[in-house]
Amino acid sequence: MRADPLLFSAGTWLGIAGAALLLITLLAFVLRWGIRFRLVGVTSFTVLLSLSCLAFAVSYAPRLLVEGAVSVPVVFDNGADLVIAAAPDDLPEAAFRPSVEQVALNLRGSGRRSDGGLVHVRLRRVEPVAAGTDRPVILAAADRDLASGSVTVLP
Repeated sequence: MRADPLLFSAGTWLGIAGAALLLITLLAFVLRWGIRFRLVGVTSFTVLLSLSCLAFAVSYAPRLLVEGAVSVPVVFDNGADLVIAAAPDDLPEAAFRPSVEQVALNLRGSGRRSDGGLVHVRLRRVEPVAAGTDRPVILAAADRDLASGSVTVLP
């Protein structure tokens, strides 16, 4: 099940529970029950939980999948214009371009300090050169324009 219908349903039910608790809390204050202040805390927490579920359901965006891509971990992100993902050793060459495109498509633009809104995404592998010496090798690269949302996979 997708997350947003589940969160909408949970938020709705928590809202109903919050409304019921609000009525009980008001009744507790009128009748001067001893647990009335505890009910204030429970009610406010339930309403806050309901609003949080509804807000997350509205803002949730699922990850985009590209055919032929393999999920690769991001190992470096400077928060501005460079993102580097690590390719596993057994990644086939046919999956290089789709994998870097998938990483680029799933970048979120909010909070990035990129000049011009362009983010460079690279897929790399670390290969040994000599004993104790390694060299990073760029397998594929892509540019993501945050303003338009377009991705250009570089040759």
